[in-house]
Amino acid sequence: MQVARLSIFPLAGALLFPRALLPLHIFEPRYRAMVSDAMARDRRIGMIQPRDETAQKPALFDIGCIGRIAEVEALDDGRFNLILEGLTRFRLVSELDVTTPFRQVEADMDAFAGDGADPDPLGIALRADLEREARRYADAKGYAIDWAAVERLDDEGLVNGVAQVTPFDVATKQALLEAPNIAVRADLVVQFLRFFRLDDSDGDESGATLQ
Repeated sequence: MQVARLSIFPLAGALLFPRALLPLHIFEPRYRAMVSDAMARDRRIGMIQPRDETAQKPALFDIGCIGRIAEVEALDDGRFNLILEGLTRFRLVSELDVTTPFRQVEADMDAFAGDGADPDPLGIALRADLEREARRYADAKGYAIDWAAVERLDDEGLVNGVAQVTPFDVATKQALLEAPNIAVRADLVVQFLRFFRLDDSDGDESGATLQ
């Protein structure tokens, strides 16, 4: 078992995928401390979703993704703007008893050894379904999208991009993170776009904002 000690950032609705980027604005003191600690060590942070956003110390989902701080801007008031680069998913093994203001866990990466490899391309029909359902969803919600830019995305960028920015609920986002490959994730995104097209729910954020 390949186990690593990770500082974690539990943030509902914020999905980081391997090989993808996630911009964050860090403002809460405990997570500012986490960023400072990560910068002094290996620049790694574990992104993971909480199961219950209302709890003081919420239980966590089993699967998250390790991000490396690829870019950081330290602001004068102590806040940070970050861009995390997804490295690999991990399975939570146990939470550690620590004195730091941020939580730390032991994480196992064995099941996700292939996360850094180039994915197989989507089939033509699945790619077309994804673009069509994304357009229908955006039109239903009144979103203004640069569709020419969307069409230029490779399959992985399109699937993960839609999964990241669409305001699905936490459980739905988690299902997308845990999908075994890009094709399965794309099929799930298509199904969820159809299902949530008439839904107006949105997610909350805590301790940071997505840029």
